[in-house]
Amino acid sequence: MKKSDKIWMDGKFINWDDAKVHVLTHALHYGSSIFEGIRCYNTNKGPAVFRLEEHVKRFFESCKIYRMELSYAEKEIKEAILNTIRINRLKNCYIRPLAFRGYGEMGLNPLNSPVYVMIAAWEWGRYLGEDALEKGIRVKTSSWNRMAPNTFPFLAKAGGNYLNSQLAKMEAVLDGYDEAVMLDIDGYVAEGSGENIFLIKDRVLYTPPVYSAILKGITRDFVIKTAREMRYSVREERIPREMLYTVDEIFLVGTAAEITPIKEIDHYPLKENKITKKIQDKFFKVIEECDPKYLTPV
Repeated sequence: MKKSDKIWMDGKFINWDDAKVHVLTHALHYGSSIFEGIRCYNTNKGPAVFRLEEHVKRFFESCKIYRMELSYAEKEIKEAILNTIRINRLKNCYIRPLAFRGYGEMGLNPLNSPVYVMIAAWEWGRYLGEDALEKGIRVKTSSWNRMAPNTFPFLAKAGGNYLNSQLAKMEAVLDGYDEAVMLDIDGYVAEGSGENIFLIKDRVLYTPPVYSAILKGITRDFVIKTAREMRYSVREERIPREMLYTVDEIFLVGTAAEITPIKEIDHYPLKENKITKKIQDKFFKVIEECDPKYLTPV
């Protein structure tokens, strides 16, 4: 990781190396944290943040689900994000807002532990490798399923939820793959370890519904809207595992992964990438032109 100069912590900028917490911080022991992943791009109109409004809104909704009351309004967090980019003089960067329960009381009950907020930003390249967007990645179906309904709130982007994703990611990497695709509790396709998934068959895009234990992705939403604007049919419906092996194209989407094609899944090769490339080109055109519908100038 490439260090930046400053990190925003509860209203103050401190040096990167001074951003520390106590070892008895509640979030370290029980996963009681909420986060977002956001990207800033250097557009032809200068640095701009992709879908800042939507990311901050989801951040607050996740905190609400886990009963974490913040001392800041959405407007204040958005401005703090922009100021973090400015003070670090960044152009292309990844942004990590984090709310977490700190040092207070030990034990499962988190209500007596204070809630802190920090925002960091740093230069970060392609999440799945520099060649991933062009050449695609190799993926395997994980032996680890996504959580069942009414166990973890999968609509919340919470730190503890991602232990499930880590198991899938480690399994894939140790088995020689770039990424994992996870199934839901009933064996239907859910998502990647940290990305949403789209399948294309006969010019129709398929993506799992929210009730398949997926995070309601912000880049996913962009792809659905953009594909429909491009006159492709998009269906949000349950996808059986075997459909992964009979479609024309598959791609993963997310803030970190952007729009990444899959070239092979479970040793089944995927030979086409035509529609994925068109959507990918549209995504980067929107960014390059700093479309005000989707980007907030720094």
